[in-house]
Amino acid sequence: MYDSLHHRAPAGPVGAMSARAVLASELNGKGRISRIRTLRSDGPLVLRKSNPKGPEPLTRRRHDVARVALAAGTAGPLGGDDYALDVNVGAGSTLVLQEVSAMLILPGQGGAQSKMAINITVEQGATFVWWAEPVIAAHRCNHLHDVRIALAPDARMILREEILLGRHGEAPGDFSSRLRITRGGLALYDQQIAFGPSSDGWDGAAVLGGHRATGSVIAVDPDWVDAPPAAAPFDQNAALTPLAGPGAAIGAVAPDSLELRRLLMRGVTELGPSWAT
Repeated sequence: MYDSLHHRAPAGPVGAMSARAVLASELNGKGRISRIRTLRSDGPLVLRKSNPKGPEPLTRRRHDVARVALAAGTAGPLGGDDYALDVNVGAGSTLVLQEVSAMLILPGQGGAQSKMAINITVEQGATFVWWAEPVIAAHRCNHLHDVRIALAPDARMILREEILLGRHGEAPGDFSSRLRITRGGLALYDQQIAFGPSSDGWDGAAVLGGHRATGSVIAVDPDWVDAPPAAAPFDQNAALTPLAGPGAAIGAVAPDSLELRRLLMRGVTELGPSWAT
């Protein structure tokens, strides 16, 4: 089902926007090919089906994946805006979600908080690849970013998240984020971070150490149940760490977005040939 949600509802302060996007994939029973079952989006969150040009990286070079691009239809979110994205990766299907551009978080009237809630379910035997572009916390913004992912025990997943604290030459606003991943209903990864003038200690040696870019790659593979990747501090500002389950977290801090991306992709190579990009 392909359609658009053409409503704009107030999300609190005057002029604030509420937007929701829904995406679901399924496996075509006849050809065993992944396809899009549901694709709906509001103006600020634009989902568009895209076609792979060849074997997809990070999916064991499969040709039969469902592929979708997420783009921003407007600037923001701005303070007071309330965005939501719901994703369901149907049993046995492979879904690749890519983003067209960075998300620039901007301040709104009166310092109201903006919100982005992302809920993802990856069903039995499914694979989900989410290659997100950076989230930029502009000066004076106030934003809450909440991502919840529920994986089936045999699901496979890799995602990238990157956060840039302010645009070039500016101090960041307030940005708080939580990424929670469960596998078979049990917690696999749960990280909360907060930056900006309302938070304490975020710029110290124990957190960012003066850097203005931070990010991670989280990979989950049922093949790692008995032998997850070994810990690998491959750079003074980046490391790969095995999770308490069939997963690994690659974390990095950097002075800018280019160096952050380089470190994260270097970490992906540590995961082994099946995760080659």
